[in-house]
Amino acid sequence: MAAAPAAGAGAGRGRRSAATVAAWGGWGGRPRPGNILLQLRQGQLTGRGLVRAVQFTESFLTERDKQSKWSGIPQLLLKLYATSHLHSDFIECQNILKEISPLLSMEAMAFVTEDRKLTQETTYPNTYIFDLFGGVDLLVEILMRPTISTRGQKLKISDEMSKDCLSILYNTCVCTEGVTKRLAEKNDFVIFLFTLMTSKKTFLQTATLIEDILGVKKEMIRLDEVPNLSSLVSNFDQQQLANFCRILAVTISEMDTGNDDKHTLLAKNAQQKKSLSLGPSAAEINQAALLSIPGFVERLCKLATRKVSESTGTASFLQELEEWYTWLDNALVLDALMRVANEESEHSQGTSEENGLPHTSARTQLPQSMKIMHEIMYKLEVLYVLCVLLMGRQRNQVHRMIAEFKLIPGLNNLFDKLIWRKHSASALVLHGHNQNCDCSPDITLKIQFLRLLQSFSDHHENKYLLLNNQELNELSAISLKANIPEVEAVLNTDRSLVCDGKRGLLTRLLQVMKKEPAESSFRFWQARAVESFLRGTTSYADQMFLLKRGLLEHILYCIVDSECKSRDVLQSYFDLLGELMKFNVDAFKRFNKYINTDAKFQVFLKQINSSLVDSNMLVRCVTLSLDRFENQVDMKVAEVLSECRLLAYISQVPTQMSFLFRLINIIHVQTLTQENVSCLNTSLVILMLARRKERLPLYLRLLQRMEHSKKYPGFLLNNFHNLLRFWQQHYLHKDKDSTCLENSSCISFSYWKETVSILLNPDRQSPSALVSYIEEPYMDIDRDFTEE
Repeated sequence: MAAAPAAGAGAGRGRRSAATVAAWGGWGGRPRPGNILLQLRQGQLTGRGLVRAVQFTESFLTERDKQSKWSGIPQLLLKLYATSHLHSDFIECQNILKEISPLLSMEAMAFVTEDRKLTQETTYPNTYIFDLFGGVDLLVEILMRPTISTRGQKLKISDEMSKDCLSILYNTCVCTEGVTKRLAEKNDFVIFLFTLMTSKKTFLQTATLIEDILGVKKEMIRLDEVPNLSSLVSNFDQQQLANFCRILAVTISEMDTGNDDKHTLLAKNAQQKKSLSLGPSAAEINQAALLSIPGFVERLCKLATRKVSESTGTASFLQELEEWYTWLDNALVLDALMRVANEESEHSQGTSEENGLPHTSARTQLPQSMKIMHEIMYKLEVLYVLCVLLMGRQRNQVHRMIAEFKLIPGLNNLFDKLIWRKHSASALVLHGHNQNCDCSPDITLKIQFLRLLQSFSDHHENKYLLLNNQELNELSAISLKANIPEVEAVLNTDRSLVCDGKRGLLTRLLQVMKKEPAESSFRFWQARAVESFLRGTTSYADQMFLLKRGLLEHILYCIVDSECKSRDVLQSYFDLLGELMKFNVDAFKRFNKYINTDAKFQVFLKQINSSLVDSNMLVRCVTLSLDRFENQVDMKVAEVLSECRLLAYISQVPTQMSFLFRLINIIHVQTLTQENVSCLNTSLVILMLARRKERLPLYLRLLQRMEHSKKYPGFLLNNFHNLLRFWQQHYLHKDKDSTCLENSSCISFSYWKETVSILLNPDRQSPSALVSYIEEPYMDIDRDFTEE
């Protein structure tokens, strides 16, 4: 078979005027031999001249086919045009589609099973020729014929014919570059595709094609434009809904959320201002559309928590996969699931031969891991959708529903057998991946589960649903023993919605966290999920609950004894350690007991000082704790103050100044992100506490001296001045939630604002104003943030 040229090949050769190209485009015209494919591509790009097979005579196409070996595809397209008009016999049309389909499916099969490197070097002539002679546009027209009324009646085409059209379109998208993008530009076609999901016969093909199209679409589709969306989704069975979540994952996630830690806050703020003027984003509109569908969240919760043994309807669903091999991008998984289909068909209908499925002896010995992988593959998508909804504008509504439908206890019951099951040698992985790859279904499910827990717990009183009744009682007992009031959220927790069994979800997470190998990719996400439970107003009972389970010792082991090298994991551990120890004298006693030698303490300091961006939250928590302990009259506190190496180290003014200098020096307005803005807030905490002790001028004077000693007079303080101006714009915005700063520091936000205002005072006579310490020749405080 002759190799087809790549799209756009030869564009610089043999160019002809548009008039000449148009002249070639008459019905039954005979273009100059040798340039046909180039002319067709040029016609598609310009919309003029040769664009379809119907513009050639059949005899000409047959003659050229002998020479170019086009597999008869242009002639078949010519017949398809003739048999697919409004008043045609669609039976003949369908027969032609049956001839075309295998010619393209063989190439698509090669594409999804061959090594990716090889596929990049391989051309796919049949799909290329099919598209080049107008096949893609013709199939779109055929599929959309029912949307055209003729004499008051709507045309109908069979599900089988729709299925063939979709299959051919998808195979062409797989093999021929640019086809998916062209389809994505046809917004009416994309919307129309959703209506084809009403039929179970065409659901899988439609869903897979939509997913690929939405993946390359520049503008996000609006679900409220889909006709009868509510009834469409409500009529999905559980298997269909699970697969529909693959599509929803694209439609409810911001195309560029700006929530990525790497996005600068300047860019995010500009985007937020733009968004406010434009109104809700398409993703937000789509989230609202889904939440308005009765029972939608409840069904997702049931899907997420369904046990493997409760699988139903697998046979009828998987029979649809017989030729739809690209569904999971994994031939091994698909083969296994087909065996599930065969097995269940035999049980439900007597013999597999009745269903046209081959008999296999392996059918009766189906490994349980195959069924588990089936559950994992769709639970992934469901958990992702729930997670996105949980972080959206309707967060409280989603929180209430997730709690009511018992998602958390349901996941707790799945924890050991499905979510955190042990890997086995036979565990299936995605095509082209290995078992330890972060993209494998097993690993991705665990990460998605941890992200959901993080979103669920973060600054929300529903976090106590992660515990069981006995553990809630333990929290109450801790508060009673310490003679402090119980946390109101604990008292308000609906005991009928918490985890059941011997251990709650948080405790199970701690258990696997302590067993996790040092190099595990899960350590970051585990620490984040546990930290989110502690976020918000500091709770002594919450901290003690985790301390009693050895969490602090485990974190210190990872930081000091295993000398963790991963920056991401270290940051998550430092953040968690800070939340665990903040204001908690018992935690500092435990710290001192574990870090019991100077050698260990030096390793710990080395980890802290190696990257202040990673460790600054711990520095902040220790600084705040020291300030509180110094103001308490208590023997236990006094003992800790006298013995704890960490508190003694932080209490030294040179140490605080060293931290302050480096924190201000490593950030600039143009490079501030959600990840490193904490450095600015930590520097402010150090200065606020200095202000309380009337030492603010001393700290500013010391910063000035440090500038001069580094031979950069004015550089640091000018930078800090700009950072504080940005802080005012960022945190004093009317839509900005400042309670997290207040809760995490136990310093009123008004004191934060006052301190920043004092530091930014333009009066050079003020001893607490930054400008008083910047010499005139080095003054550079009026620069616009957008400069550079």
